[in-house]
Formats: sequence, C-alpha cells, structure tokens
Amino acid sequence: MRTRILIVLLIGVTVAAGAGAGEISGHVSVEGRLFFHDALHAGQDDQNGSIAAEPEYFHEWENGSSFTFIPFGRIDSADSERTHFDVRELNYLYRQDNWYFRVGVGQVFWGATEFVHLVDIINQTDFVEHIDGEEKLGQPMIQFSISPSWGNIDIFILPYFRDRTFPGEDGRLRTSQVVDIDDPVYESSSEENNVDLALRYSNTIGGADFGVYLFKGTNREPYLVPPSRINPADTDTTRLIPFYEQITQFGADVQYAVGNWLLKWEAYSRDGFLDPYFATVGGFEYTFYNIGGSNNDVGLLSEYSWNDREDGGLTIFQNDLFVGARWTPNDTAGTHVLAGFAQDLEQHENALSIEASRRFGEHWRLILDAWFFLNTESGGVLNDLRDDDFARLQLAYYF
Repeated sequence: MRTRILIVLLIGVTVAAGAGAGEISGHVSVEGRLFFHDALHAGQDDQNGSIAAEPEYFHEWENGSSFTFIPFGRIDSADSERTHFDVRELNYLYRQDNWYFRVGVGQVFWGATEFVHLVDIINQTDFVEHIDGEEKLGQPMIQFSISPSWGNIDIFILPYFRDRTFPGEDGRLRTSQVVDIDDPVYESSSEENNVDLALRYSNTIGGADFGVYLFKGTNREPYLVPPSRINPADTDTTRLIPFYEQITQFGADVQYAVGNWLLKWEAYSRDGFLDPYFATVGGFEYTFYNIGGSNNDVGLLSEYSWNDREDGGLTIFQNDLFVGARWTPNDTAGTHVLAGFAQDLEQHENALSIEASRRFGEHWRLILDAWFFLNTESGGVLNDLRDDDFARLQLAYYF
C-alpha cells in the first residue's frame, strides 16, 4: 500500500511540475496531548507530542479545469500508528458549463448534523487523528457530476478501499484489545480491490438543502471481532480483527433554515452481513444573534440519534442525546468555541467535549479541545476510554 501511495505521489509531483504556476497554501503544526489519568495499559504515556503538515498545491486553467494535490503527514512521539502519511487529495477536475468530471484521490462530505455524521460514507475515517471521526483519508475515485435545472446528480466509482486507522499498542484512546490493522478480513473476495458505487441526488428548495443517495460496496465501519471468530484455531485474546462487510445503503440528509432556527436530519437504511436496520439522527440549532447589541452570537444545539439494530453493542449511537452550545464573537481573530455533551439513554454513559480556536496575526491559529468521559459502564462503548480524559493544544502556521 505504501508503494502505491509513493507512486501516486510521484505522479502528482510530475503533473504539478508540468502544470505551470499554481497556488501553494496549507499549514504546519505542533501538537501536545495531556491525559489526566494514569494509563490503563502498559507502555502508554500520560502525554505525547507531534508535528504535522498539510500543504496544498492548486492549479486552475482558463477553461475552469483544475489540479489539486494535498498530502498529509504526522510524526507522533508515543504512538507508531499515529506517525503516518496520507494523500488527502490528488485529482484532476475537468469542468464544463453544467457538469464536471474528477479522477484521482478526493474528499467528499455528506451530512447535516453536528455531532453524528451518519450518512457520510465516501471517505474512510482517519481514527488515529481524532476520535470525533471528522478527519478522513483520501479516497481513490472517479466522479461525474451534472447540474440540470432540477438539482445535482453525482456518480462515484470507488475502485480501491481504504482501511480505517486505529491507535497502536502504545497509543491512548484505544480499545483494551489492540486492533490488528495488518490483518483485516473482507466479506468481498476482491478484498480492498472491490469496486464500490454511489449515486446521489441533491438540491436546494427555498430554505432547505437536501440529498438522497444509494451506496453499494464495502462498509467503512468495521466490526471489531476476536480472531477466533475468523479462525477458531486462533485463540489470541489480546487483539481484535477488523471485518469489513458488503452493504447496500440508502441515505438522506436535510438542513432547513427558517429565521433563527436551523433544523437538521440524517438517516439511512442498511442491508449487509447482519440483519437490515435503520438509523437516524435529527435536531436543531437556534442562534441568538448580536447579543446585547454586541457582535456575539450564541447557538444552542440539540440532537437525538437512534437505530433499531440489536447487535450486542456493535453499533454506537443506538439511543443517544446530544446537547451543546456554540459561541461566535465574530471578531477579526475568528474566535470559535463549541461545547457538547453526549448522554447514552440506555447504558447511562456520558461524555463532555470542548473545542476552541483563535487566530493570531495573519498566519497563526491556536486550537484547544478537551474530552472528558464522565460516566462509563462495564461493557459500554466508552468503558475502554474511562481513564483517557485528555486536552489537546495545537499551534498551526498557515501559509
């Protein structure tokens, strides 16, 4: 896999060199994470530092076509699996009046809600970057998009599957049993070379932005199973094996703005290796603008997530409530603060997250986020993280 990435990287550099002048931007950062409790497992540290870089090269021709190259790399002091490299984007886009064609490695986001992104399925999660699941790996793709007067249609051919990243044995924020990312199992006989397909229709009508889609291919969310489930002769109890099923998934998302309200909803119906099931998340954000005649805006958020699968805990967000608040002072420094609280209504587990960022000068941004796993239960989703409360401070230079 690393050889393939290097080949793609060399092709990208060659194309960029011949593309003429383009725009170079991006950021480099240093990061420190401090964990507030002693580690559960031997070899884990109470703090770690890392450096990361995400440069971007972009070139656009007069006809509107463009070339984009965004590599990403991180070096981490504590977790060898968090020291990694990825090509987030490396693609050529050919554009005409009401359609475009893109080929290469790309990033695509679908969804409307704040805390849980159920319908976002094109890109794989880069889980060693952050547990919130919002960092994604680059996805090899061929995309054709057309925009007639009655909406937008996107067709995706995804010829190669990316395995999810997980913390290593010495990494924090991991399961008690280490996930063996070197030994994944696929339902498809083509394994990671299975060709996935997706079709999506989206449109904006009045204050509503909505989309519906069909996805057929390899599930981005692996089931983590003991090795004995795959091979009865393998009795190793210290590791888990990722199993990637084949699924057919219908999904939809809606975001509707009316006055100070922003209503959000996502849902999907999935048929796969286990029994079919339905999952949904929905809620609202209400914003108080210009509080007390100032530039300060405060948004109150609430969302509820539910699914009807009875699978012994394989699925998270089965019956969960999320509440939060967002403060935006609309200052020149782009200050932003978001706090969220998640409550599992069945297992009575809960967690609190806080994230904030502020720009300093033209090039620097300071980012702080913290997670607290306040209450966990034996056998619950959060139990393995019960001593992993942490704060992360990142200083980034943008160029």
